[in-house]
Amino acid sequence: MDMLPWLLAGLIAGFLLGFVPLWLRSRQSSRSLSEATDQSDLARTQNALASALAEQQLNLARMQNTLASAAIDARRGDYESARQAASSFFTSLRAEANKGDDSSLSQAQKAGAEPALTRRDEIISLLARNDPVSAEHLSDLYVSFREMRLEERPMTSQPDERGEASDEESVG
Repeated sequence: MDMLPWLLAGLIAGFLLGFVPLWLRSRQSSRSLSEATDQSDLARTQNALASALAEQQLNLARMQNTLASAAIDARRGDYESARQAASSFFTSLRAEANKGDDSSLSQAQKAGAEPALTRRDEIISLLARNDPVSAEHLSDLYVSFREMRLEERPMTSQPDERGEASDEESVG
């Protein structure tokens, strides 16, 4: 009977010797899984932001392309195609400017778009009358729209103290 307490103590010690390393390994695995999940969530968020930025840039590029098509068609004398493309451009620009915070346009770009939008009726009327002056107006509008887009472009490299570009990219 004197052996029973020692036997129980030995069993408990054996159990603890087996349990503690497994418990520590389980905690380490749980911690690693948590870190991997956090990194995965971060990567997913970064991908979503990059995708949204790419979608915004694509929308602006489509608008610029539509305006360029209108200008080229007007120069070639295809005023009906130019009118349709110009109308599509103005509709897209107005919709983008009215989106609020979800807009592809920054506040400065929205302000820059307002003068273009005020010229809509004039340009559409010139195109409807097959007026060659419309080609010049569309070309001027294209140049101002392109400049407006380039104003807010993020810098791709930062100059160092010598004024030379470094390899660091800024996130924009």
